[in-house]
Amino acid sequence: MENKSIKSWAEDDRPREKLELKGAQSLSNSELLAIIIGSGNKELSAVSLAKKILELCNNNLMELSKLNLEDLRKFKGIGTAKAINIVATLELGKRREFSEALDRKMITSSNDAYQLLKPKMQDLSKEQAWVIYLNKKNSVLTIESLSSGGITSTIVDPRLIFKRALELHSTSIVLSHNHPSGQLKPSQSDIELTKKIKTGGSSLDILLIDHLIISDRGYYSFADEGQL
Repeated sequence: MENKSIKSWAEDDRPREKLELKGAQSLSNSELLAIIIGSGNKELSAVSLAKKILELCNNNLMELSKLNLEDLRKFKGIGTAKAINIVATLELGKRREFSEALDRKMITSSNDAYQLLKPKMQDLSKEQAWVIYLNKKNSVLTIESLSSGGITSTIVDPRLIFKRALELHSTSIVLSHNHPSGQLKPSQSDIELTKKIKTGGSSLDILLIDHLIISDRGYYSFADEGQL
């Protein structure tokens, strides 16, 4: 079956037909990816090619989201158009997750902030810093990217944070950055940055209510750990 096209399979085994007959929930990840890919190569069907791509990612969709166009084009049968389809589809999924989180605009815990930031930050290949700006009722005013750096660090300018907070009349903020390595333990520079932001905010009556470190393994909350 490895070298047979989907059209030659039994109808119930074809991903598109299976989706139409049984619904998208009935398909495996490889079958859904096969629909996005559309076709395989001379040796592999679309489903088999999809399985091969997923195996590289340990069958983890978050790992798949980290692949860029160049990574995907390394697979025989995946050209630029197919690679773009995969990246665009995964990006839509992340945006849907973010939209759902944004509907829950009140921040009452570290997990509330994490659920809001996770779609944007958990699978980044480079460090980025994001800020949630809140009003005095802890309702979200906006969520904005602050900076983007390399694999191991990013530069955060407190002046930019507070300038934007004053423009928005924000009374509190949640700072966040990701660790692409997966390590959730804060570095000494993370600790020093947190102290600097907290001190700077105090003089402007802008409260730092948390600083989250986010990775694909979860998150670390300075507030929850008593470091604020």
